[in-house]
Amino acid sequence: MKILAVECSDKPASCAVVEDGKIICESFLSIGATHSQTLQPMVKDMLKNADIDISTVDEFAVSVGPGSFTGLRIGISAVKGMAFGCDKPCVGVSTLHAAAYGMIANRGIICAVMDARCGQVYTATFFSDGEKLKRLCDDRAIMLDELVTDLKNLKSNGEYKNEGIFLVGRGNEMCYNKIKDEVSGVRLAPPHCCCQRASYVALVAPEYDKISAHELLPSYLRLPQAERELKAKKEKI
Repeated sequence: MKILAVECSDKPASCAVVEDGKIICESFLSIGATHSQTLQPMVKDMLKNADIDISTVDEFAVSVGPGSFTGLRIGISAVKGMAFGCDKPCVGVSTLHAAAYGMIANRGIICAVMDARCGQVYTATFFSDGEKLKRLCDDRAIMLDELVTDLKNLKSNGEYKNEGIFLVGRGNEMCYNKIKDEVSGVRLAPPHCCCQRASYVALVAPEYDKISAHELLPSYLRLPQAERELKAKKEKI
């Protein structure tokens, strides 16, 4: 099974091809350039350098959220186009699940976090036994104080009392500064494990259902800012 994956839910953009659980090639950029300018050339150059014909790809995977609304739309649109053109299925992967996969070899609680602005974080928590991930909660958009409470409650559970907590994802340093003095056993994951990467998207893709390009949709977890502001104005009327 050959999977081409795309990840551009935040500032970095990446694409990768994984075949039967092994990374064949990957391209990664974190330079602040617009994903609409960099993503397609990255995919084209990666396939050319690896001598892979896109028609040999069995399915296309992409992180569908949470994350940057614009970034998610760009990544999903790119995958929709490639999958439709090749008449192949798609897989939509949780951004937070893919981020957590980077620490799968480390036993402990893995908390994936992204800055959702306005005092909120996008987050999901997993447990790794060193070989596989067990999801402990759904993807959520919550206040940072709520995350502190949730992690404290999780640590009070006898099953996870002695487990360390690894913070991964693009919001991990911000969360660490808030959590470190309130929750025991919290540590930052190594920098190379913290970025959302297309290879992680591809590696967790087999756990998700295959869908058509038409069915592939983003999972924002909350309304875009413009819609939130409009809703607030209507509620005041």
